[in-house]
Amino acid sequence: PPPSSSSSSSSPLWALPEELLLLICSYLDAQALGRLGQVCRRLRSFTGRDVLWRRIARGCLNSGFTQLGTDLAVGIPVKERVKVSRNWRHGRCRREILLKWKHKQVAPFFSTFLMPWMELDGEYLYLSRAENIEAYRLCAAAAGVQRHPQAIFSGHQEDVCRFVLVNSHVVSGGGDGNIVLHKIHGSYSVKFSAHEQEVNCVDFQGGLIVSGSRDRTAKVWSLSTGRVGQCLHTVQTEDRVWSIAISPLLSSFVTGTACCGNTSPLRIWDFESGQLLTCLGTDFHRGAGVLDVFYETPSLLLSCGYDTYIRYWDIRTSTRKCVQEWEEPHDNALYCIRSDGNHMIASGSSYYGVVRLWDKRQSRCLQSFHLSSPTSSPVYCLRFSTTHLYAALASALHVLDFTTP
Repeated sequence: PPPSSSSSSSSPLWALPEELLLLICSYLDAQALGRLGQVCRRLRSFTGRDVLWRRIARGCLNSGFTQLGTDLAVGIPVKERVKVSRNWRHGRCRREILLKWKHKQVAPFFSTFLMPWMELDGEYLYLSRAENIEAYRLCAAAAGVQRHPQAIFSGHQEDVCRFVLVNSHVVSGGGDGNIVLHKIHGSYSVKFSAHEQEVNCVDFQGGLIVSGSRDRTAKVWSLSTGRVGQCLHTVQTEDRVWSIAISPLLSSFVTGTACCGNTSPLRIWDFESGQLLTCLGTDFHRGAGVLDVFYETPSLLLSCGYDTYIRYWDIRTSTRKCVQEWEEPHDNALYCIRSDGNHMIASGSSYYGVVRLWDKRQSRCLQSFHLSSPTSSPVYCLRFSTTHLYAALASALHVLDFTTP
C-alpha cells in the first residue's frame, strides 16, 4: 500500500528542494505525474500544480492554450483540462438537444429552414433565430441552457444572417440589407442601411465594422463619435461575399466569395485604402466558394467552403499555396470551422449535421459526430469551450459535453 503522508514527508524525494523536485517532475508525462500524485496527499497537491501540467497541456487538444502559450481558460486547473482533453481526442461525450424551433413558414404549404448563427461569451450563449438574437444563460451544473432567453436583441425586418459579439456589443447583418449594433448592457442601439441585398457576413474590431453582401461588395463602416454608420470604403468584389474577417492587427480584412469567376475567392484588403493587398491560392475550382474564415494569428488563418477542404494559410511563407489542407471524407461542403488556436479544428458539414474534430498534426479526421437523423441538415455554426461543443442546425441547438468520460 502507498506510504502515509507522515512517512513520505521525510522520504528522500520529498526532502529535495522544491526547485529540483519541479525539474524532476517536468520530465514526467501525464500518466507518470498522475501516479506520483497517488503516493500521498502532499505529492498529490504538488503534482497538481499548473506549472507542471502546462507543458503537457500545450501538446493536447483544446486545453485552452494557443500556439504561443497564451492561456485562454485562466481559472480552470490545467490538470483538469488535460483530463478532459483525452475525451475530446477519443470522442467520449454526452449528447443533448438544448433547444428546438419550428421551420419558418413563408407561404401556405411551404416552409424553409432557418440558418442560425451563435457566439459564446462566458456564461452566455447568443443565438440568432429569425429576425432576433437571443441570449441564453449557460447552466453551471450541467451542459444545458436556461429555458427562456435572458435578453432579446431585435431590429431586423428579415432573418439575421450573421452576427459577432465584441467588447459588449452585438453587431449583426440581416436579409434586409441592414446592419444593427446593440450594446449588451444598456438600451443603446444603432441601425443603418448597408447593402442593396442581404448582409451575409460581418465582423467588428477596433471601432470599425466590415460587411459582405450578395450585392458583390464589401464595405468598411465607422463607429467613431459623429461618424457612426458612415461608409469609409466600398470594395467591388465582383462576386457574392459569403464570409469576412478582420485581421488581429486591424490593418486588413479577408473576404471569402462565391468563386463564380476567375478570381481567387480568398482576398485580403487594406483597411486604410480599401485596396486589394493579395489573393490567397491559385488552384480553386469554379464554384469553390468560401463559407467561413477564421484568423488564429495575424499571419495564420483557416478557410472552408463548398470544395470540401479545410485550408490553413500562413501568409508569411506563401500566398499562392496553403501550408496544410484537410479534405472532408464524405465529399460534403463545409459550412463552418473553428480552431482552439493550437492543434484542434472543429468543422460543420452540409449533410446530416456532421461535426468533425481534426488534429493539425494528422492528415485524417480524428472524430465524427452525426447530430441529425433522419432529416438532413447542415451545421450552420459551431462554437466550443474547453469542455463543451455547441452546434446550431436548421431546427435545433445541440451540445456535446466532454466532461463525461
